[in-house]
Amino acid sequence: MPTTDRPAAFLPQEFIRRKRDGGTVSAAEIEAYIGGVTDGSVTEGQVAAFSMAVLLKGMTLDERVALTRAMTRSGTVLDWSEKGLDGPVLDKHSTGGIGDKVSLILGPLVAACGGYVPMISGRGLGHTGGTLDKLDSIPGYGSQPDTATLERVVREAGCAIIGATGDIAPADRRIYAIRDVTGTVESIDLITASILSKKLAAGLQGLAMDVKFGSGAFAARYEDAIELAESLVTVAEGAGLPTVALLTDMNQVLGRTAGNAVEVRESVEMLSGRAADPRLLGVTLE
Repeated sequence: MPTTDRPAAFLPQEFIRRKRDGGTVSAAEIEAYIGGVTDGSVTEGQVAAFSMAVLLKGMTLDERVALTRAMTRSGTVLDWSEKGLDGPVLDKHSTGGIGDKVSLILGPLVAACGGYVPMISGRGLGHTGGTLDKLDSIPGYGSQPDTATLERVVREAGCAIIGATGDIAPADRRIYAIRDVTGTVESIDLITASILSKKLAAGLQGLAMDVKFGSGAFAARYEDAIELAESLVTVAEGAGLPTVALLTDMNQVLGRTAGNAVEVRESVEMLSGRAADPRLLGVTLE
């Protein structure tokens, strides 16, 4: 549930000023900030200012872990321990790339092997396509169900690929919408917290990260992809989620198609055994 305890004298403007000047902020202050983001007492302008301060000055590892944990606790955290599942709760997340349809294929494959996959996916980032955008091309597909529906589908089918429900990491939803229009999407610290807050809220027992680089990816430079992968793995492990990362070259389209509906069709054909691009198959199975 959302965090309500915060320092009695918490002032967002002082919090923002310290980060703007390159200082560090405490876990308690970060909790207070995210609490204000969630209940609306922190304004859009303050969220934009803090996001820009983080983009320009960065965060320490402790700050990134604290931010990720606070955003996770801003809403419901799923607990699968009493759902009668007979396998591990796992997920894979991609940072996105043109023609990247691995999530559509890997999720069902893991479920077929006995895992359970509550895959909370996102939309396109920059010029790359998002898994949710692809699924929304299927007439009648409910890409943002309520939590009860998510739990039922995972229990019955072994896999659900959806967008964050209304009560999962609501702070991230508000922060990302502001980052998207204020030129602060590129912050490694904020990308890390945004991705992992939703993954931690999904109640996972293990996570595989597919970090893309190249002209068809959000992170064009290999060095940026390495920095992001290291940040994601380190923060996830620090928050208690076992995580590994794979780097994927996206200087060419992954698979034979690029476009929401045609990528869904290619994924179905590959899962049905009718066709498989060798490079796409290799990345999926790796």
